[in-house]
Amino acid sequence: MLYFLGQAILAYHWLLILAAVIPAIVMMVKVYKSDRIEKESPQLILSLVTAGVLSTLIALVEENVGEWLLSRFIPAEDPAFNIIMYFVVVGLSEETSKYIMMKSRTWNNPEFNCQYDGVVYALITSLGFALWENISYVCSFGFSTALVRAVTAIPGHASFGVFMGVFYGAAKKASANGDETKSRILRIVGVLTAVIMHGAYDYLATVLDESNTIWFFVYMVALFIIAFITVNKASQKDTYIRQG
Repeated sequence: MLYFLGQAILAYHWLLILAAVIPAIVMMVKVYKSDRIEKESPQLILSLVTAGVLSTLIALVEENVGEWLLSRFIPAEDPAFNIIMYFVVVGLSEETSKYIMMKSRTWNNPEFNCQYDGVVYALITSLGFALWENISYVCSFGFSTALVRAVTAIPGHASFGVFMGVFYGAAKKASANGDETKSRILRIVGVLTAVIMHGAYDYLATVLDESNTIWFFVYMVALFIIAFITVNKASQKDTYIRQG
């Protein structure tokens, strides 16, 4: 009896993990197939998924330190606390950690030879982040969490990655054309765009009361639709980056 109970518990945990992983994998496949000119190697894709996972650890440390520092100066009941917490501490920590890990693996990689590659890299890294974050949440809070995060967190992280990636790809092209100032500005704008979108996501999901939850879902639907259209346009307009 104990054996079968143990097997049932083990099967349930695997079901939770699959529920957390599958949505991220589906999104990754969609992004990979949209790379119409020259697909990235499986090794680089795996490296970026790993980069996304590792970025969760960096972000966790930054968020804990940031929340501790914030609480020293602003009480939690102050409305400013939540604004700074979600837009600066959480949004900035998570998006910059993704960016740093992504850039370290791709900026000087010879495979980064098309502008759309920037979208692929940012999306895959973001989904690696979301994948590991999903597993952590689902194992802690159960199957219902997997369902909610499948329709909110996965598209959310993917959308943040799309906009960061569009600017990242444009920045690589500017750098290849010798305009390092423009390249740097584009990368900063890309990260800040993702930070603002991420902060709005967390703020709307956490701070609004139940009567205003509809605004969170309106934001999510609009964000995902715009990101989906952006992916398709970026894929269709993709061009090789002139090297040297």
